Amino acid sequence: MSETEHEAASGAGPVSGAGAGPGAGPVSGPVSGAGPAPGPGTAAAPGPGTAAASGPGAARRHVGVGMVGYAFMGAAHSQGWRTVGHVFDLPEDPRLAAVCGRDGAAVRADAERLGWAAAETDWRALVARDDVGLVDICTPGDSHAEIAIAALEAGKHVLCEKPLANTVEEAEAMAAAAERARARGQVAMVGFNYRRVPALALARRLVAEGRLGALRHARFTYLQDWLVDPGAPLTWRLRKDRAGSGALGDLGAHIVDLAQYLTGEAVAGVSALTETFVRERPLAGGWGAGAPGGLGAAGGAGAGAGGAGAGAGGAGAGAGGGGAGTGTSSGSRTRGAVGQVTVDDAAVFTARFPSGALATFEATRFAAGRKNALRLELNGSDGSLAFDLERLNELSFHDHTAPAASAGFRRILVTEPDHPYVDAWWPPGHGLGYEHSFVHQARDLLHAVATGTTPEPSFADGLAVQRVLAAVEESAAKNSVYTPVVA
Repeated sequence: MSETEHEAASGAGPVSGAGAGPGAGPVSGPVSGAGPAPGPGTAAAPGPGTAAASGPGAARRHVGVGMVGYAFMGAAHSQGWRTVGHVFDLPEDPRLAAVCGRDGAAVRADAERLGWAAAETDWRALVARDDVGLVDICTPGDSHAEIAIAALEAGKHVLCEKPLANTVEEAEAMAAAAERARARGQVAMVGFNYRRVPALALARRLVAEGRLGALRHARFTYLQDWLVDPGAPLTWRLRKDRAGSGALGDLGAHIVDLAQYLTGEAVAGVSALTETFVRERPLAGGWGAGAPGGLGAAGGAGAGAGGAGAGAGGAGAGAGGGGAGTGTSSGSRTRGAVGQVTVDDAAVFTARFPSGALATFEATRFAAGRKNALRLELNGSDGSLAFDLERLNELSFHDHTAPAASAGFRRILVTEPDHPYVDAWWPPGHGLGYEHSFVHQARDLLHAVATGTTPEPSFADGLAVQRVLAAVEESAAKNSVYTPVVA
């Protein structure tokens, strides 16, 4: 499942079936105001969509980016692609060649708003473009595998939103495709953007340096509240066939990835509980005036890239991958048609690492008052660290080897030039935000493209997360029995 919202959430209007079939082709070519896309006439380069610059500064190269889906996560990724070359020195500059969505008028409007040179209504047409060398997938999870594998087989680099897929089988196929592409010099990365928050990158550095000693405990929570109102509509995020899972995949995938990234260990086994608190919800448009708001309030029917060749337009709604939840509104409502919620609303589980360290995880979209509360703490024999996403420029650290009289948690303000990523930004004390993680993600991927090195998190890392999520679902279905994670 990706972190894309319904196109209506970006002001683009509802998705329609028009132009969604195969062969729809580009909507109208270049979008006015966005600048021309580099075409096949640009200088030759090793990979598709990659070209050498001409004239002054000709040593710089560029790679054409094509993005599928353009609402919440599409906007966040666009911000990253637009900004990265203005902040970091890059071996290759990104060019925003084309964006794809099923609604022609909507995708044209958002292409111009977000800075893309052209618009497409069929993701296959976007993948086939000569000026696209990297495909960025921001669609619901049921389309990730089809688009990613097709892009890799077409010789493109790939960035895919999290979680990697809806099932382990899909994730295995994607990881295998990425490995085959790796032999051809292509790279593939999963969009776990929180790895790129400087404070969390610093946390990883401290763990790797041994500052915590032997790991004993790890605690991870990711809490949102956009589904507290039982009148919030049934969107694609609440349908297993579209999303794969609920809070587990949407939020739990992030904290599982962070657990494995920060500790440097793979989760070995889990014991889990999941629950669906509200089992029926109104279909989108099923409420009258005063319908609930919040992430996911716009309906997701007909969204995404289908097997019939529909281009994925980032349709559907929901709290995305770290996208802040919103409050709900109440008012006079008229009961309409309802549908079944087929995913979890919350997941809690304990876990064990191979080292013997124990971990707890909680993911929910029912924590009233918690908009985007991702918190974690690691405890080791020599120290501890803690992080709160709502204070994302800070890392708490305790050195247990210090004298007891002066020991204790201290706040590290992660804004110094020698902190990860920060030297490219502002003077010390000037904080960064959520959107900067997508700039850092673009920076790291472009370096991997230029050097041919495997980026992190790779599709193999995404598969590892998917296997943990599957073990959680299996354990919960078996009354919380301890379930090893299949390696």
